[in-house]
Amino acid sequence: MSDVGAQTSTKIISNLRDRIKKEKIENEEDVRNALREEIKAILDEVDNGLKLATHPSVILVVGVNGVGKTTSIGKIANRLKQDGKKVVIAAADTFRAAAVEQLEIWANRAGCDIVKKEEGTDPASVVFDAIQITKQKNADVLICDTAGRLHNKKYLMDELVKIKKVIDKELPESSKEVLMVLDATTGQNAISQVKAFKETVDINGLILTKLDGTAKGGVVVGIVAENQMPVKFVGVGEQIDDMEIFNSTDFVNALI
Repeated sequence: MSDVGAQTSTKIISNLRDRIKKEKIENEEDVRNALREEIKAILDEVDNGLKLATHPSVILVVGVNGVGKTTSIGKIANRLKQDGKKVVIAAADTFRAAAVEQLEIWANRAGCDIVKKEEGTDPASVVFDAIQITKQKNADVLICDTAGRLHNKKYLMDELVKIKKVIDKELPESSKEVLMVLDATTGQNAISQVKAFKETVDINGLILTKLDGTAKGGVVVGIVAENQMPVKFVGVGEQIDDMEIFNSTDFVNALI
């Protein structure tokens, strides 16, 4: 609970006190259950469904370095493929050494097409090409990888804006999900990450990774509450099937 954040913690505690008083709760386990329900109510305020209503739809994946974007893309692509969707992946992380190769491995494992260019290419041009191929192949979903970027590096954040503009111009009618990947072990630093990225691109939801270790990911409760931003997926392991749709009940039971 320490990572939840002051504002959200205050709200939860206030609601819990009122409830304890109103319902005359005395038993410790009943208090714990009431706390779980208060947190679950916050998480359930926002719809965590993936909005892929159009053909094609686009998922743009963003986040800082090392949070597991590439792995998450492979897992999401695999889920969509299993659901009968035809998926194209844009390897628009053209800065990190071996990023394209790593993504290609995941794409092959998921059985998806990948669009790539040489290292150092303008990422927006990769996305542009991927959009054309998505149209040609009549694919259902285009998933765009992006380079991990520090939220305080303006030129890198501007690059995200450029990528989003290309998507909006080439696919104006398409459903667009901008998903930010957060490392569950990050703690309070995740709040500033979300704030900065949200100011640059309109984030629709979160992917929480590395939840298979000791990390509880409590920080996302505050992020969801203060941004009305749902957690859509959680990564719970290293295998291609280790990506689950976020379940607030399971999450809260692990947290409390």
